[in-house]
Amino acid sequence: MEQSQLIYFIAASAALTLLPGPDILFVLTQSISQGRKAGIATASGLCTGVLAHTTAAALGISALVYKSALAFEIVKYAGAAYLLYLAWHALKERDELISSAPVREADIPALYRRGVFMNILNPKVALFFLAFLPQFVNINAGNIPAQMIFLGIVFMVQAWLIFSTISAFAGTVGEKIIQKPGIGKYINWGKAGIFASIGIKLALSHK
Repeated sequence: MEQSQLIYFIAASAALTLLPGPDILFVLTQSISQGRKAGIATASGLCTGVLAHTTAAALGISALVYKSALAFEIVKYAGAAYLLYLAWHALKERDELISSAPVREADIPALYRRGVFMNILNPKVALFFLAFLPQFVNINAGNIPAQMIFLGIVFMVQAWLIFSTISAFAGTVGEKIIQKPGIGKYINWGKAGIFASIGIKLALSHK
């Protein structure tokens, strides 16, 4: 891939990453409610999911899922159910905010897995990479799957850098917000509302 084309790909990827969507909202809510470490852990999980979707697209699995209405529906509803579960869990937290104390090391793997599941269980992401990555593939260079995986890795790295930066700022804002008495339940309600709205939107979406 030529350097100019790679720069254009990175610029386009960064612009898409910064657009308001489920992933960036997910990172923001986790960072504000649980701190920057939680946000970065979640972002790392989301970006790992990007790599999984990229590999699937490169191997043609995403195309098979798209052509199979049943497979698409199963993945879609599984993702929606998981998001609704997260919304219910956020409501159960009530006034308790993990960000009121440092995030325990034991929480990091759970937050990472949450990000992975959030990303993998969204078939729209798979279809996005299936449509986006081939536009930057050089057919004459050969080994198209390898090119797509490389582009996916580049996308994953830039997304992680952007999400981590957002986590740092959102975590700082969250630390100031949670110092106010009784604010915890409102943050958790907001987090639950965001998770629920994303899940419902995913469940009602079509190909």
